[in-house]
Amino acid sequence: MEAIELQQLVEKALAEIRPFLESDGGDISLISIENNTVKVQLHGACVGCSVNQMTLKSGVEMTIKKYAPQITEVINIEA
Repeated sequence: MEAIELQQLVEKALAEIRPFLESDGGDISLISIENNTVKVQLHGACVGCSVNQMTLKSGVEMTIKKYAPQITEVINIEA
């Protein structure tokens, strides 16, 4: 799979989960994909949220892996 195809799949996954983050005053953006690791940045209310790591693993990572099973990890890059 080409890098651009993988990026499109990850963006689709983020588009699926974004409404849930926005409903709590947050958002997410894709920073990069390197060696099957997706780097994202949480925004808004997600930045200071005490459960953002749970959201990242159980929500974001699970959704991304549904679209792109080759992804091994999703990590948040803090601003």
